[in-house]
Amino acid sequence: MTRRAAEIRLDALLRTACDVIVERGLANTRTADVAQAAGVSQALVFYHFATKERLLAQAFAYAVEQDLARLDVVTRSSAPPLTKLRRILKLYTPAGRATSWSMWIDGWSESLRTPELEKVSRRLDLRWRQDLAAVISAGVADGTFQCADPDGAAWRISAVMDGLAVQLAVHDRVISRRQFGEWVRLVTARELGLDQAELD
Repeated sequence: MTRRAAEIRLDALLRTACDVIVERGLANTRTADVAQAAGVSQALVFYHFATKERLLAQAFAYAVEQDLARLDVVTRSSAPPLTKLRRILKLYTPAGRATSWSMWIDGWSESLRTPELEKVSRRLDLRWRQDLAAVISAGVADGTFQCADPDGAAWRISAVMDGLAVQLAVHDRVISRRQFGEWVRLVTARELGLDQAELD
């Protein structure tokens, strides 16, 4: 197998693993399930990942990296901080089937028991906070935001978004997407000295 073919096969296995995990959950996903869904032998799965824990951690990272790639597009753009902030808040909102959020929630839960997954979860989770803090800092520097503690504000805004997103993704009709957006904008506006309407 050429290196390129191996990379394609690995990418396909990770995509398939993500689909299986969303359907079965991290705790209930077996290497045999992934092999069967991908139409390959279980030996090939172990060839690429060595252990079930590594497979799950890499599949989780693969799914979350898709979110982070979208975040990178926002943070690396030349847009002003307020525009970047609006886009980040929109990115964070669960949409549709909320596949990405089900992976995040499941990943957080399973991280309590799986050290390898905890390391991946921590690294990727911190990336969101750091990028949000960087956007806030840039807005403070250019006078758009009023905030004495951009890092703390990023954590508080993220904590509210996480908590509301879990409710939105897990509990049907407990809160609406409209409420999610309004409450997140309210908290963000208060943290950054903005009028809530500026975040619409």
